[in-house]
Amino acid sequence: MLTIPDLSGKLAVVTGASDGVGLGLATRLAAAGAEVVMPVRNRRKGQAAIERIKQTQPRAVLSLRDLDLSSLESVHALGATLNQEGRAIHLLINNAGVMTPPERQTTADGYELQFGSNHLGHFALVAHLMPLLRAGRARVTSQVSVAAQSGRINWDDLNWERSYHGQRAYAQSKIAFGLFGLELQRRSEAGGWGITSNISHPGIAPTNLLKARPEIGRPQATMGGRMIQWMADRGLVFGTVESAGLPALMAAVGAQGEPGRMYGPSRWMHLSGPPAEQKLYRPLRSAEEAARIWEVSEELTRTKFLVG
Repeated sequence: MLTIPDLSGKLAVVTGASDGVGLGLATRLAAAGAEVVMPVRNRRKGQAAIERIKQTQPRAVLSLRDLDLSSLESVHALGATLNQEGRAIHLLINNAGVMTPPERQTTADGYELQFGSNHLGHFALVAHLMPLLRAGRARVTSQVSVAAQSGRINWDDLNWERSYHGQRAYAQSKIAFGLFGLELQRRSEAGGWGITSNISHPGIAPTNLLKARPEIGRPQATMGGRMIQWMADRGLVFGTVESAGLPALMAAVGAQGEPGRMYGPSRWMHLSGPPAEQKLYRPLRSAEEAARIWEVSEELTRTKFLVG
């Protein structure tokens, strides 16, 4: 069992905390004494999540903020709100994500939905929150995916305008996000920013990513999602929603969590089981590609990491 230290007096921000893995992360952090800010797209779901956490953690200190990662305007607004509040952030877990819309969709800013939400939205969020992250000497943990172990950045068509493939676009978004998380650590270390950054992945578990998502054109769970649920219910191969959150917790607050490393489940093919440090996936090992995606992301989001 992963031991979580006393987090009293710490402020944590968890994206995607209204359900699934994110809800589990918020629950565990709150139980350890952290105050948890939950940026959500749907306030109703967010309030239901708070009420659910309070059932087991009546003393939990939780609050909602508005965030739609598919809108850079929304990301900027959240950054402005939190900076105005002026409270140092000690933990940021970039957990929210969208997976494999059947047809190509775009963000409010015209970017392919998965690349724009999973990577660019979080990239801009971290940039906007840098003053608060530096003030809290924060640990930033970014969730990637087993999908990042293969595939590549589609540099000639980042937005998949010429030929959309949902799974490859998803893999690209998670590779880009992982490269960013690792580059954030390199730049912080080199520039003395005072924050640390690492990455994690949840393995495979029956979360909402592959369930019915009408808002992205998926009226019912995918066949793969139904298979994962069936096997997880029987304790076969895949993890649970609860176990899927453990690698991010190890990365963010565990004694074993180290900057610039990756954490994930430790059993067969790293799909489930207790969390542990893992060897970086091959697509995540290039510092040159990481620097390139950083620069492209600054350009696409019109966001700079203003540190000095």
